Amino acid sequence: MARNGEESKETQNLRHQEVGHKSLLQSDALYQYILETSVYPREPECMKELRELTAKHPWNIMTTSADEGQFLNMLIKLINAKNTMEIGVYTGYSLLATALALPEDGKILAMDINRENYELGLPVIEKAGVAHKIEFREGPALPVLDQMVEDSKNHGSYDFIFVDADKDNYLNYHKRLIDLVKVGGVIGYDNTLWNGSVVAPPDAPMRKYVRYYRDFVLELNKALAADPRIEICMLPVGDGITLCRRVS
Repeated sequence: MARNGEESKETQNLRHQEVGHKSLLQSDALYQYILETSVYPREPECMKELRELTAKHPWNIMTTSADEGQFLNMLIKLINAKNTMEIGVYTGYSLLATALALPEDGKILAMDINRENYELGLPVIEKAGVAHKIEFREGPALPVLDQMVEDSKNHGSYDFIFVDADKDNYLNYHKRLIDLVKVGGVIGYDNTLWNGSVVAPPDAPMRKYVRYYRDFVLELNKALAADPRIEICMLPVGDGITLCRRVS
């Protein structure tokens, strides 16, 4: 039984499942302070609706956290992005954050292998009045990217690209996206701290999917740090996001 003024660990865990908790902050209370002080009071009603809808989905751990959604929304405004891409959509929380930040004539090419999940959040996106900014394509992203790279008109045409998809293909995505993002543009790779497993001993207990993708994330992080075409900044927001600004 929790003492007065304290929450049981079980209660905290349940609450964090509801909000899509992915923070690596050591203090649950501090993360909750960020949400309640900075994020939730400014979260648009449509994003709150989509977040709560997604929390009921069995795969809700895949969603972008609310604090990361707020960060992406501001970042897109700061860099004045207009033409963007998102690889890995799920129900569309980060997609909605992006669409709300873009100007009225802004565009997002959104790709995911599962249209059903996207259509779960689509009514909320439509109600928010930003669905016209989104071009959704169902299926693997790599063939689409290969086709785009073949046409030199697409080179340097994207201001911002967000990747939150299959970690074993992150490096394959990077090899193509570096041509598609403009010099001065930004690519964001999500989950680059991967549940904190990037610093865990190889024999540490991990969920099966965490262990499987861990080496791919480590390989990506090493490759990004060595890539002279980009400046990078790894941030402990959500499950870790690495921003790559193309410089050449």
